Amino acid sequence: MNATQLGLLSAWYFYGNMLCVPMAGILLDRLSTRWLMTGAMVICSISVFMFSLSHNLYFSAACRFLTGLEGAFCLVSAVRLASRWFEPRRMALMTGLAVMMAMFGGIVAQTPVTVLAQHIGWRQTLWVDVALGVVLTVLIAVFVRDYPPGEEAKQVEQRQALKGLGFWSAKKLVFGNLLNWFAALFTCFLNLPVSLMGALWGNTYLQAAYHLSATNASYVTSMVFLGTVLGSPAVGWISDKLGRRKLPMQVGAVLSLFIVLLVIFVPNMTTLELAGLFLILGFVSSAQIISYPLVSELNPRFLTGTSVSIVSFTCIGGYAVFLPLFGRIMDWHWSGQMANGIRVYSMSDYQFAMWILPVTFVIAIVMTLFLKESYCKYQD
Repeated sequence: MNATQLGLLSAWYFYGNMLCVPMAGILLDRLSTRWLMTGAMVICSISVFMFSLSHNLYFSAACRFLTGLEGAFCLVSAVRLASRWFEPRRMALMTGLAVMMAMFGGIVAQTPVTVLAQHIGWRQTLWVDVALGVVLTVLIAVFVRDYPPGEEAKQVEQRQALKGLGFWSAKKLVFGNLLNWFAALFTCFLNLPVSLMGALWGNTYLQAAYHLSATNASYVTSMVFLGTVLGSPAVGWISDKLGRRKLPMQVGAVLSLFIVLLVIFVPNMTTLELAGLFLILGFVSSAQIISYPLVSELNPRFLTGTSVSIVSFTCIGGYAVFLPLFGRIMDWHWSGQMANGIRVYSMSDYQFAMWILPVTFVIAIVMTLFLKESYCKYQD
């Protein structure tokens, strides 16, 4: 596959996410979170197993798409549960912890999976992933509860309010709120280092630009996920402690811009220096998680799932757009060099495509200027 095809294969997961996230939010506001999560995990595990058997690009893309449909429930479910089990002044920390757990997957998907795939093959590695999925499915079904004991009356009241508002009026109330979209675009753009540098293009960029081995490159890119693991609960705690949402978001965006410019333009860095910068980038860009509690606080509580789904939808849309766009820009800038029938991309090709990051970070900073401060309180 060339860079464009690889980017498109990766993006099919996010196409599925984009299609399903708005519906996931609507369903989570109306049905049992516990059983929606369980069903999503069952189908997700099946689709990953199907992907492990694929020998065709189109079948692989279809499996990725199906996985993405069910993956739409992940973070939205966690935020929906947190809004029921915790006070508003704890929402950023709880969202940060949920993202921290998710980023462990990102860390495992780098060096550990690289080493495991080298030893047993990528198909067998995915079978291990499927087995973990089965275990998690059982744990969710056994332990997850929709709301705390004694909250039944409040949940009935919220569902009645949601029913009284009506389906289309609820959608208009949430999707017509520009503040939701500004916060969503902020998260979309500030989350790009995780997808572009951590999930797909970081390894090959480091091998081409700094001549790192595949294992060392995966070690460096895993630092983005480790930084997010550390940064998500830390940034969430800081936001809750300050009682502010906008300020931590703005500081995180400015620092992210500075770090990514260093990654792109400072030459001849060692593996340790690169790992440090990727770690810091993951940490400061974790400010993107604050959009989730901010949006939940700026909308009626009985519409938390629907409102938060806008952030996930836009963030995933960024993946779907920018992953293949990055590859297309590299193909456009490619000099024509080939080796054993495979395209060889130079450092300048990667650097040219990586201009996506500073440009989108600047836009993210601008988005924060239009946001309303919630002061960690529900507005209804």
